[in-house]
Amino acid sequence: MRLFEAIIDANHRAVAGDNSVGLHPADFADALPVIALTCIDPRLNALFPNALALPAEDFIWLRNAGNIITGPLSSTMRSLALACAVKGGREIAIIGHTDCQVAKTTTTVLLDKLKALGVERSQLPENINDFFGTFGSERQNVIKACDFARTSPLIGPKIPVHGLLIDVATGKLDWVVNGYEALETSAQPTLAKTDFASLNSLGSFKDFEIGEMKFPEMKIGDAALPENLVPAAPAPAVAIPPSPPPKIATLPPLKISGKMSVPPPIKPRPTFAGGYQDQPPRR
Repeated sequence: MRLFEAIIDANHRAVAGDNSVGLHPADFADALPVIALTCIDPRLNALFPNALALPAEDFIWLRNAGNIITGPLSSTMRSLALACAVKGGREIAIIGHTDCQVAKTTTTVLLDKLKALGVERSQLPENINDFFGTFGSERQNVIKACDFARTSPLIGPKIPVHGLLIDVATGKLDWVVNGYEALETSAQPTLAKTDFASLNSLGSFKDFEIGEMKFPEMKIGDAALPENLVPAAPAPAVAIPPSPPPKIATLPPLKISGKMSVPPPIKPRPTFAGGYQDQPPRR
């Protein structure tokens, strides 16, 4: 069982009333310390780090309003990166909570509250939602923050980024993003290296000449057919005796007396297409 799997298991058993459960940090020394990003809600002060069953020295606590990450290179990501690089954090947990007041604050309400503090709309960025990272769902906010952290170039590729949601009334933790599974899914397969030694054993192509290549002799139009489709040999020709030449009948000479009458010309007959039978139809 890995660190956060043991944490979730112990937390659920404790919430169910088992007072004997606990965590042995020494069993997970390779995964400690843990970096946790939570909201600034004061109700969380009594829950952490006890809800994770971790001692204070293994718990690096970062906080901002709404546990919001606005981008992979944001100031919050800079703090997470420094906590990993300088303080030696091994795993990251972004923990949202129920009944979050930031999630309940609409853009209109936020502008009104800022105006009450003397901050006019003209002094604020054009896109208020992007700037403050406002959200309407605590769970979706945790998922978005985990995506930014997992894809940030500031975080090492071997550091799990978990997403959790804690109930401020009971202290129960729920998985939102399993960082171990997400890390395994995002791992890219290693490409096989080319064995150049085996390629060299094939020899060099520098002495190759295309004139030495042998091609099968085949006429254009010939095709290789399967044996069962090869056409059979033609049947032998049968000798046919030549027929005698036809006899040409001789006619008596024609006697012409006077002038021959020429028949009248044949008039063309109309057809259904409006033309004549002896002429091409009209177009």
